Amino acid sequence: MKARVHVMLKDGVLDPQGQAVAHALGTLGFQGVGEVRQGKVIDLDLAETDRAAAEAQVREMCEKLLANTVIERFDIEIG
Repeated sequence: MKARVHVMLKDGVLDPQGQAVAHALGTLGFQGVGEVRQGKVIDLDLAETDRAAAEAQVREMCEKLLANTVIERFDIEIG
């Protein structure tokens, strides 16, 4: 079973990488770009075949390792 995790900084947490990307886009002539937030995508190939069990397993992975839940939020896609 495949899983995809999207990890983003929570609202209100400063995103210096996003600010750097926004600045660089402006420097390259891309106007009209507002706030930029940068995150990460993690693709997992799981042996689990039960959808609910797979989601629970990935949620635990996120809470223990893949995301810093103090400053980041995550969304899970199971497919």
